[in-house]
Amino acid sequence: MTDENPRLPDHALELREGATIPLLGFGTWQIKGDDAVRATSTALEAGYRHLDTATVYGNEGEVGRALAGSGVPRDDVFVTTKCPGNGGGHELDTLRQSLELLQTDHVDLWLVHWPDEGTDAVAMWQAFVEAREAGLTREIGVSNFDVSLVDEVTRATGVAPAVNQIEWSPLLFDPETLAGHRGREVALEGYSALRGGTLEHPAIVGIAERLGRTPAQVIIRWHLQHEVIVIPKSVNAERIRSNADVGGFELTDDDMATLDALGGR
Repeated sequence: MTDENPRLPDHALELREGATIPLLGFGTWQIKGDDAVRATSTALEAGYRHLDTATVYGNEGEVGRALAGSGVPRDDVFVTTKCPGNGGGHELDTLRQSLELLQTDHVDLWLVHWPDEGTDAVAMWQAFVEAREAGLTREIGVSNFDVSLVDEVTRATGVAPAVNQIEWSPLLFDPETLAGHRGREVALEGYSALRGGTLEHPAIVGIAERLGRTPAQVIIRWHLQHEVIVIPKSVNAERIRSNADVGGFELTDDDMATLDALGGR
């Protein structure tokens, strides 16, 4: 189930401004300090070419150190970071600090981390548009927005988010949410895919056992076949490699339907 040299998928999406985002990324939420450096380095060694971090994670410096020391060319890695939702009024300063910590002159995707009641979402989104126009980020997007707020910032600025990152897993599958993003040409990105009981769910475990795969690999593969970006995270080197080893099998239509049917249960 786990190879020292995992067979990574080649699934990717082209975003609004032409950047290509690998559907499989490495998430770094809650990974701090030396653990963040080691885990990110392991992910890059395993072949991940998409890293996801955020200002509030407090690990951009560690992710940047791992990337700089990896020997992987910067242009080969898609780097995402996020601005706190309550960071209105000093967005560009926040991004410049992120760039310094990440040791790069631009990120590939910059997200509004969450909508904040005390922050003007439209004004914040306009600052994101300015950051993209200044070349500080290739693509801009949001996180934890519903489609009505996506529509609001799009109407106000004439610029739609390239990505919306939300909590997503087979247990949270909602075909209307997926279709709503697809109809707006907004890529859906899921986080916390391996939480909330997904790894222990009998239907997922059953498919994994039949295929000789791990439940995590089945969940990640489900995302890929829906063309949903997925960013599993771990500090365990074996699991980091295992989570990437999803390029050598496919779920059947029946498997996909079984997993889709878990949504809301």
